[in-house]
Amino acid sequence: MSRSTVVNILLVVAVVALFAVPVLFVPGEYAGSDGQAGEAIEATGYRPWFSPVWEPPSGEIESGIFAMQAAAGAGVLGYCIGVARTRSREKAARQS
Repeated sequence: MSRSTVVNILLVVAVVALFAVPVLFVPGEYAGSDGQAGEAIEATGYRPWFSPVWEPPSGEIESGIFAMQAAAGAGVLGYCIGVARTRSREKAARQS
């Protein structure tokens, strides 16, 4: 095995260990910040100004819609980066 392969394997093991050690050995409950933020807002007595026009029937559908929005945004960003890269390559090719 080459030196770079060994380094890559060690880096992957280190990243997995950084994730696994706290999850496996640190006691406690892991919760998302969304729930904590909602509880903190409700504790102040805040009342929303309006209600949603449409509320998804389940949390899974809401998560799916959010994932589709993220994928669409990533697609648009990737397209824009690809267009910019292609334009710069074509410009460099024309100049040389």
